Amino acid sequence: MSTETSTALRVPKTELHIHIEGALEPELTFALAERNGITLPYAGVEELRGKYEFGDLQSFLDLYYTGMNVLRSAADFTELADGYLARAAAQGVRHAEIFFDPQAHTTRGVALETVLDGLEASLSSSEHRFGISTELIACFLRDRGSEEASRMLDELLEHRQRIIGIGLDSAELGHPPGDFATVFSRARQAGLRLVAHAGEEGPADYVWQALDVLGVERVDHGVRALDDPELVSRLARDRIPLTVCPLSNVRLRGVANLREHSLPRLVDAGVLATINSDDPSYFGGYVGDNFRAIERELGFDEAALREFARNSVEASFLRDSRREQLLAEIEST
Repeated sequence: MSTETSTALRVPKTELHIHIEGALEPELTFALAERNGITLPYAGVEELRGKYEFGDLQSFLDLYYTGMNVLRSAADFTELADGYLARAAAQGVRHAEIFFDPQAHTTRGVALETVLDGLEASLSSSEHRFGISTELIACFLRDRGSEEASRMLDELLEHRQRIIGIGLDSAELGHPPGDFATVFSRARQAGLRLVAHAGEEGPADYVWQALDVLGVERVDHGVRALDDPELVSRLARDRIPLTVCPLSNVRLRGVANLREHSLPRLVDAGVLATINSDDPSYFGGYVGDNFRAIERELGFDEAALREFARNSVEASFLRDSRREQLLAEIEST
């Protein structure tokens, strides 16, 4: 293993764009299906994995929501989170701000308390067991509309101390961030941190809306911002982080291959970009794999990989003491 590849895995990282449901590996899918008496429409693990060829975001989401149907009990969510933490720890993650999709579970009869209890059973001891501090961010499914999101926020606020923030994800096109202005305003008033997916498949205008209508503190994906030079200047000037997911962008056909990815142009423009895995089971790798991929295909050297790691700490919602600890680890590793 080369020094650069070793650094890609070893350097301490903060992951800011990870959907816990997207860490559902095929082996666990089948194990939970058997536990819960669910018949899957696949002959086995390899047939399911063979379905992981996507034409766009929606084709992925169709499989994604079907797969998570095996998650029924708190124990299922605990096992899911444990699996992610073990893999992330092996690839250098020391802090993770983890997305989950409460509506994807409550709308199929799984109570919010079940989801939170299961995740918390894993995450509450994550630092002791895996060396990873964690926070939870609840994401609204934008294609289900703002009224349902508002009702979901009501439920989430009953568990205010169990989440650090809210986000916005799922099918982007035709569902602009501005539709959720009232929901995000209420969340801000409740003291929650704000993020949103924008500019993955949607236009640069969606990024503007996320910033100026929703008031988000960082933008998830955001790669389409390059279509608008004024927006790029704004992102760079104000140090607004983008949580970029290179392997995801390739798998969902945002770019034909990694060598055509916009990440080098974002970096050259001075944008604070971080590297993340998104839905690692489906997109070909966890965060260290994304670091290795941009090293190999885009030519980012060891110094650049460390800068991405520092960016992830700067962009996080960490307390100052933990932030300083992780920055020191990055410098000394």
